[in-house]
Amino acid sequence: MTPEEQLHIIKSGIDTVVPESLLLEKLKRGKALNIKLGVDPTAPDIHLGHAVPLRKLRQFQELGHQVTLIIGDGTALIGDPSGRNSTRPQLTRQQIEANAKTYVDQAFKVLDPQKTTLRHNSEWILDLNMEKLLSLLSNFTVARILERDDFHKRYTSGQPIALHEFLYPVMQAYDSVVIGADVELGGSDQLFNLLAGRELMEKLGMEPQVALTLPLLEGTDGVRKMSKSYGNYIGLTDAPFDMFGKVMSIPDELMVKYYRLASTESVAEIDRIEAGLAAGELHPNKVKRALARNIVTAYYDEASATAAEADFDLKFKDHGFPEDAPTFVADLTPAEDGTVYFAKLLADAKLVASTSEARRMIDQGAVKLNGQAVAAKTYTMEPAALEGAQIQVGKKKFLRFV
Repeated sequence: MTPEEQLHIIKSGIDTVVPESLLLEKLKRGKALNIKLGVDPTAPDIHLGHAVPLRKLRQFQELGHQVTLIIGDGTALIGDPSGRNSTRPQLTRQQIEANAKTYVDQAFKVLDPQKTTLRHNSEWILDLNMEKLLSLLSNFTVARILERDDFHKRYTSGQPIALHEFLYPVMQAYDSVVIGADVELGGSDQLFNLLAGRELMEKLGMEPQVALTLPLLEGTDGVRKMSKSYGNYIGLTDAPFDMFGKVMSIPDELMVKYYRLASTESVAEIDRIEAGLAAGELHPNKVKRALARNIVTAYYDEASATAAEADFDLKFKDHGFPEDAPTFVADLTPAEDGTVYFAKLLADAKLVASTSEARRMIDQGAVKLNGQAVAAKTYTMEPAALEGAQIQVGKKKFLRFV
């Protein structure tokens, strides 16, 4: 494969390459490049958004390059200020170590262990003496650090910036010096840190790394970045059916982006899919199904993806009722008028948050009894109608009365 062909693959789905000319020059040398990704283990679980740079690393590995995955157990003690409007709470060493183990286990669902060097930056950061630290810090000015968008906003708005936060971009840059990075990957919010690595390497007489940034992946709502706090995430450890269903719920306009950032499809195939969708030659539902199968297969296997799709069709396409639906012991003791309050049973079974929500869902036609929509204003029913009943609320909640 020519350097230009490699560059086309590498650029698929990315935001920026700084500078692209240097990356092409490095590729033309015909030697395996050292591709760096640093991650601070600030949370135990990762989702498809976190896995975007991991997917790009795997792409580099398949092109014959070597990856250095740096677990930022040293920088995590500082806390990455990127995108923050306040100082990030500092974690303990114990929290960081526990999170790091979980992160590594999940990262190797994507990366090839044989082509991955795993390092912890506590190896060199925590051993820095004052002389070395001062030498590193002398390569940056306060004015340069305040050019960071998040620092600039906090400074101009009078929000406090803790002095230790200034160390973060310097320490991340030092990681690149220690491992001799050719390319460093990061999210679009990491560009300043990546450029700081280039700057420090140049000042220390090294060939600077190429900074490659990737866009943030929107979640299943199609609007906000994927995040557990927003509830719009697809976890790497989600069950196959849940993963398949969540991918199927993303807006059609995000499919190509998900293909480029979260799937294992080749760039050539994704280019074909994008052209086919634009020309109206490919049906969006079929394309999205293929995407969902690809992602489930990537984190489980093909059999799991096939089973997840069949289960999805049973529940949502064929309008079937799942055999493994949970059961609920419903109190069908009638009131004086001989009926039971169906809306309250839905709340008691935790299918809805409250009786008022149950009434609202019934009025919207979102509640089914034995496969038939419950008529609006039908809040009470005779006990016999509910014995052994199959209940569905919305598209994803199923329950059987016993």
